[in-house]
Amino acid sequence: MMIKLVGVTKKFDSMTLLKNFSVSFTEDEITCLFGPSGVGKTTIANIAARLVSVDEGIVTGTENAVYSYVFQEPRLLPWYSVYDNIDFVLRDVYDDHKRKHVIESCLEMVELSGSRDYKPAALSGGMAQRVSIARAFAYPSNVLIMDEPFKGLDMKLKQEMISLFKNLWNENKKTVIFITHDVDEAVYLSHTIYIIKNRPVEIVSTVDVEKTEDMESIKKILLSV
Repeated sequence: MMIKLVGVTKKFDSMTLLKNFSVSFTEDEITCLFGPSGVGKTTIANIAARLVSVDEGIVTGTENAVYSYVFQEPRLLPWYSVYDNIDFVLRDVYDDHKRKHVIESCLEMVELSGSRDYKPAALSGGMAQRVSIARAFAYPSNVLIMDEPFKGLDMKLKQEMISLFKNLWNENKKTVIFITHDVDEAVYLSHTIYIIKNRPVEIVSTVDVEKTEDMESIKKILLSV
């Protein structure tokens, strides 16, 4: 299942954000939309998720797509515990036994089993974001959209979260649309990086990370944006 935007045009009032824009997201790979803040990365992802309609063009490959989302902020329900925040999105999906197994497995993978009864107010920023990622992986989606999920984290915590996410993805591969303007995040997480800029938005370069052995050369390309 490859999701494609083909010849898409999207206007907001008098502003044309996308004009005859095409991009594809490969099944079970992590595809990065890389570019400056405000360029339109989130809009492109939301079009791929069918959350935003297009004025012209087509979106294909979404017929059997089931989506989950990791936002910049964890967006946890403050009155629920860590366990219940994950349980909340699964109540209409699994029976009690299956739900318990899925939640406990995800909490173990993000190393939060011992914090299952904590409310969000008792969590650090990194712990809260781990709950958000665990919730996204617990839900039986096949497409995951990550909208700058590590923004605001310090370097050490960001590296830990990137490593954690990659381990989760290796355990349960999904088609991932990853939005960032952080060079290290793009390089270490992605299979393909689309560098986008301008208005209307253009893909100015495509980087196949898996086929590029020199990570420093990729960083130089991204830093030049």
